[in-house]
Amino acid sequence: MTSTARAGAFGRADTVTTTVVPAPDGTALATDHCLPEGEGPFPVVLLRTPYGRHHHRAELRAWARHGFAAVAQDVRGRHGSAGRWLPYRHEADDGAATARRLREQPWSDGTLVAVGSSYAAHCALELALAAPEARADAVIAAVPALGLAETAREPSGCERLLARAGWWAAHGDRRDSDEHALDRALDRDPDLLDHLPVLDLPRRLGRAMPSWPRVWRARRGEATEEGRPRGLAGAGAARVPLLAVGGTHDPFAADTVALWRHWGGRTRLLLGPWGHRLTAAPGPDASPAAHRLPLGRLYARWARAATSGRTAPGRGGAVALGGSDLWVAADALAPRGTVPYRFRDSRDLRGSDGGDGTGWTAEGVLRLVRGREFTADPRHPVRSDDLSVPAHGAPDRCLLVSAPLPRPLDLLGGAEARLTVFADAPDADWAVRLVALGPDGTAAPLATGVERVRAAPGRAVEARVPLGPLARRLPAGTRLRLEVAGHHFPAHARNPHTGEDPVTATVLRPSRRAVRPDGSALLLPVTDPGPRPVDPFQEICR
Repeated sequence: MTSTARAGAFGRADTVTTTVVPAPDGTALATDHCLPEGEGPFPVVLLRTPYGRHHHRAELRAWARHGFAAVAQDVRGRHGSAGRWLPYRHEADDGAATARRLREQPWSDGTLVAVGSSYAAHCALELALAAPEARADAVIAAVPALGLAETAREPSGCERLLARAGWWAAHGDRRDSDEHALDRALDRDPDLLDHLPVLDLPRRLGRAMPSWPRVWRARRGEATEEGRPRGLAGAGAARVPLLAVGGTHDPFAADTVALWRHWGGRTRLLLGPWGHRLTAAPGPDASPAAHRLPLGRLYARWARAATSGRTAPGRGGAVALGGSDLWVAADALAPRGTVPYRFRDSRDLRGSDGGDGTGWTAEGVLRLVRGREFTADPRHPVRSDDLSVPAHGAPDRCLLVSAPLPRPLDLLGGAEARLTVFADAPDADWAVRLVALGPDGTAAPLATGVERVRAAPGRAVEARVPLGPLARRLPAGTRLRLEVAGHHFPAHARNPHTGEDPVTATVLRPSRRAVRPDGSALLLPVTDPGPRPVDPFQEICR
């Protein structure tokens, strides 16, 4: 790796230089670097991305202003790098080769911080488990897309259809990116994702995607070709410091929190009320004053502390309480028990308030409105992109609501629905959506979970549906609405109820369902009012 267009001995903080780093097989990997002012040598920040290194030049300059030699590289087969793009296939070897080369540079002091968001976070995490001469000294992983299987399926196997179709249409099996490829295809054919089989999507998009079948063959927990565990399975072996960054509105929020909990080294968590683009995609519950952090400055400060051994051992961090101006300590997300909201049939509540069961005020109860028995029809699925609930006709979901909250409610931690259910199909998905109904009549999604249950048809079984991490303050007067359905489409592929793989299925059948209220509950992580506020900079960097 050579350096050109440098000012003085090492370059200027606003000069980005493009070079080539060879992969182990000689494949040329296009690489940009930006050096700080001064004589150095410097600690190095490495970002490996499939999304175009040219998008990160402002970021490189910002790292350089903080005293880091900043490097961005296109992964194999993408944008300026040669070779064939096979997502998740070459990042361990190519990243290690790049790290070794960087440590050989005269402007490197030998310290390496791996950073990245989404797929680039996977690239950074691979360097935490590399051989000692290539291993990163610290890792910043934001909204991590942990692996092929982790991004494609829920832990129970349910297929994340919309997200994977969108990502593969935009980035898969191509050298460049087309962010709006799926949107344009849906404009041409709004029913594009309804067509079966799911495996046939590339033909309907009009573009070859030879890796598309590999997405659905991948399974969580599989080892790499070298026998090393993938994804979360390998996190416990890591010993370098980690800053895990995510948002409660991000589809990978649960994976971000799980990574923080499983990591073997010193770990910090920063979890805000954001979507996949973090502070650039704030949720409706984000406070503009309190929750819009200068992430670049925070990353640089943490990297300095982590690489100099000045961070405290163990796990820590900060979590934003959406709907408030608070940040609270990340250990508030640790399992501390939950408050059950029990299901009750309306007829069980008659007389409890002297009326017909619709005006009760008991806390911790969800009233069954309709759909104790319902039909899950994959030809007319409950949709993930529509919060409206039909009031007439045959029920397509089990619907429950709570009384208005008499006081604000703080939720911090993992939520779960525990259901006693029946299905006449041997392979049934149970989709649970929790919605907040505001005092002004607005509906806002709080959490969603989908669990695949295989059992003898007609037999009562318990379905435990994790709903992910919550960090939210609900105002007084809010009602909780819980929906239990058989589908969550198009976010998730439709279960055909035939026992066939949803990816290859071409025949769909309706399924009769039932939820038993007396054996079901929604478990919410209700915390004490007024949790202790913290400063996120101090909590992350201590």
